Amino acid sequence: MAIAEGRSTSANGRHTPVPPAGEAVTPEGLAYVWAAARIALGWTFLWAFIDKLFGLGFATPAAKAWINGGSPTTGFLKGTQENALGGFFGGLAGQAWVDWLFMIGLAGIGIALVLGAGMRIAAVSGGLLLVLMWAAELPLDTNPFMDDHIVYAIVLAGLALAKAGDTLGIGRWWGGTELVQRFPFLR
Repeated sequence: MAIAEGRSTSANGRHTPVPPAGEAVTPEGLAYVWAAARIALGWTFLWAFIDKLFGLGFATPAAKAWINGGSPTTGFLKGTQENALGGFFGGLAGQAWVDWLFMIGLAGIGIALVLGAGMRIAAVSGGLLLVLMWAAELPLDTNPFMDDHIVYAIVLAGLALAKAGDTLGIGRWWGGTELVQRFPFLR
């Protein structure tokens, strides 16, 4: 490889820009940043599932744990009744099917992100869950339209598009399985 005038020439003759010293950003470096974001966001979903299931006292007291008969959706959804869509979301609070979908979603999204497999499904289902939670809180108190739910949904899309499961995860292996080869949406 030859370097001349801010350009690098590789063995195949292609010219690629060389970043100035001290400003080098490599695709590998970006892959590790996306992987760290994936694992961190995955843990956020997985932790919410664990805390709501067992009532570890962080966001959910033990008496309100799902295994103790509590509803993982009641607190949040009942708290939205004064909001624009509160009638709709408040009516869903505490329904068994909503609790099951919510908990399966938290666990599935969290596990997929931490492992790095099923990133497309995790991004779509996680984005949907986050947008629904955002809608339940409308109108927002601190911003006309933007909050952390929307930011996380955007990050989920970026994780899937960047194939963030391939670094520090099983995404590359998962993507090569016969099942995923036949059904690419499982990637």
